[in-house]
Amino acid sequence: MKKVALINAAHAGLMTVDDGNLQPGVIALANESRFDSRYFSEPLTTYATGWRDPNNIEETLNFLAPPIQTPRKVEFKKAVNAEQFLSETDDLRAIMASFKRVDYTGTTAIVKTLNKGLTYRGDFDEIDELPGWREKVAANLKQRLLRNELRRGITVVAAGATNTAKTWDTSAGKDPDQDVNTDLLTGVSASGIRANRVLYNDVAWNKRLVSLRAQNLLGQGNSSGMTPEQLAGWLGVSGIRVSRERFQNAAATKANVVPDIVLEFYAEDGQMIDDPSNVKRFWTPCRSGGMFAVYEQQVGEKFLDITVEHYSITVVPSTLGLRKLTIS
Repeated sequence: MKKVALINAAHAGLMTVDDGNLQPGVIALANESRFDSRYFSEPLTTYATGWRDPNNIEETLNFLAPPIQTPRKVEFKKAVNAEQFLSETDDLRAIMASFKRVDYTGTTAIVKTLNKGLTYRGDFDEIDELPGWREKVAANLKQRLLRNELRRGITVVAAGATNTAKTWDTSAGKDPDQDVNTDLLTGVSASGIRANRVLYNDVAWNKRLVSLRAQNLLGQGNSSGMTPEQLAGWLGVSGIRVSRERFQNAAATKANVVPDIVLEFYAEDGQMIDDPSNVKRFWTPCRSGGMFAVYEQQVGEKFLDITVEHYSITVVPSTLGLRKLTIS
């Protein structure tokens, strides 16, 4: 199978980018030669575009890395964070003099969205009598691609975050919520912008509950009953999400897509290319005009290939204020 070309992680001066690789295991990418309008399936594309996975992988992915539609080649300016917070006392103009002149610098970043996809080959002798098998295959392939995308995204973002180790257990004196709040304040000192999103993995969220319920302090036991929405209000952030997605990492075991961390970052839905966000996910429309496209191709007399493709890349243009707590 012909693999999609990979972009160098250091390309265009970005802090980090995904490189299209997944570990462990090997994923076969769909052959580019199949992506021809002769094989495009509008009904299956419509089904795959409207389908939502039962584990909310897409919602978690969009929470972590809000999508921004772009051309394949994306060029944007990386603002110098310090310049947004400069202050002076010499902005007074004397008679017949000019105002003080200031200059803003910035690095041009260039990336290219990566073509990603998966193909399933069915044998007509096995699939002809299965009702709706094409739609089921398209849905499963899309779910797998979203899981791949979330794994890449969390790897890129977590790698760029400043880490602090925390132990949340039944020992006296623990306060998981204050740990996160203190870390948010530390991030503001670095970037000047308070992180507005917090992502817990399932294990970290459970350890938070266990630790709070064990404390014999006024209010902490009650805090364990907070929903993510209520805790977001207490922390002063716009949203909290608990990731419960898993992937098969061995023959008989599954692993958390998001490791045992609490990730704090700044991101906004509907953002522009140059918004001051920690995380962005650029995507380019397929021939369908949407984020995903589905293709059918008969191979020989007995086989039918179903392919789902998309174009995207997740980038971390700035690591300032991007923080994580690793929970044990």
